[in-house]
Amino acid sequence: MAVPRLLNKNNSAVKRIMQEARELANDPSTDYSAAPLEDDIFEWHCTLRGPSGTDFEGGLYHFRIQLPAEYPFRPPSIMLLTPNGRFELNTKICISFTNYHEELWQPAWGVRTAIIGLQGFFPLKGQAAVGVGALEVPSSERKRLAALSRDWVCPRCNRSNLECLPDPPQSNDSESASEVTSSSEGEIVPTPPPVMSPQSVESETPVPTREADQDGDDGADRSESDDTIFVVASSSTGASTPQQLNGPVVHGTRPASAAPFRPSHSPTSVRPPMLLDTAICVLLVLVFALLCRRVL
Repeated sequence: MAVPRLLNKNNSAVKRIMQEARELANDPSTDYSAAPLEDDIFEWHCTLRGPSGTDFEGGLYHFRIQLPAEYPFRPPSIMLLTPNGRFELNTKICISFTNYHEELWQPAWGVRTAIIGLQGFFPLKGQAAVGVGALEVPSSERKRLAALSRDWVCPRCNRSNLECLPDPPQSNDSESASEVTSSSEGEIVPTPPPVMSPQSVESETPVPTREADQDGDDGADRSESDDTIFVVASSSTGASTPQQLNGPVVHGTRPASAAPFRPSHSPTSVRPPMLLDTAICVLLVLVFALLCRRVL
């Protein structure tokens, strides 16, 4: 958006307003839309979506934000333009971030803060909803006005609320639709899971085999740790595939659940000779006698 010629581009308020206008244009929201007027950047026209789960759900509300010349050091003023049943029309409303409460305003806040704050004030009730410009209207009337607000046209913008803030696109939930099917009686029933044929499942029978001696030495006994055990896994096609459980892999991958091979015999413990024990004892006695002799 170009800055009007009559405005000073070096003015801090003008710089701040143009910065916020660019940010809102580059980062739009599905809950609101806002932009300054081309002939007066201190006046913004905004459209707000009614909060979900309230009487204002589905409604679109047009309002004005008037920024002071000292912005952002002074707060803006807000006036609702669309009939809503919550705030008076063309009246500066009293909420915590407007010109009625300048002591609460912070310069770090901006137009986006005011819009989001206004949306939060819509569903308030009781004492929290009391203030300048507030209205108490029955719930049925608020819902009726919410339905009519979508086609309301701003006389300054010459656009309807729905044109200013279109509804977000609805996402098609294809995954949930594929999980359910409609029966002939109109009932929604879940799709049954696929059933496996019993002929396709075959039992796996482990067959222990001993690998042939590759060296060809007759009469040589092989140790138990060199043995390799295989099982024949039956697939659904009936083909048998040998798989190795222990030792080096030859005809297939080793199953992850196979326990590591452990030899059945434990190494025999070697005891020291009796003569060595006797010599150590004699040496200890002699050392002890020598110590006693020196002491006495």
